[in-house]
Amino acid sequence: MKILVINGPNMNLLGKREPEIYGSETLEDLENYIKKEAEKLNMEVEFFQSNHEGEIIDRIHMAMEEKTDGIIINAGAFTHYSYAIRDAIKGTGIKTIEVHMSNIYTREEFRAKSVIAPVCSGQITGFGFDSYIAALYLMKRG
Repeated sequence: MKILVINGPNMNLLGKREPEIYGSETLEDLENYIKKEAEKLNMEVEFFQSNHEGEIIDRIHMAMEEKTDGIIINAGAFTHYSYAIRDAIKGTGIKTIEVHMSNIYTREEFRAKSVIAPVCSGQITGFGFDSYIAALYLMKRG
């Protein structure tokens, strides 16, 4: 099973940005954590991070051409307003799970709205790195 993990804006600053919310571990730490668990599940994972909406859209489109089985996406702030990313997810037909490290429903009011959730298979929020691991297990189950 081939899974693409997409991380959006500011995720490259993990470990530096708001450690009281996101912790002190880096994006590389997150990727290694996911990779280790994916190996146990006999899953192939690829990682992509961008601070640019168009690059994320292009990568989602490319996943369709690559016959990717599933996408795990933390679209960061784009979660709350990017109808273009929403349309890319919907247009590919690839099973997609939205994840967030923090609980978006207990933070600022604007974060409680996800425009991509309606086109995703589900949403996992508030479990730090384990949000991604839960998504891996759910992808594996089908």
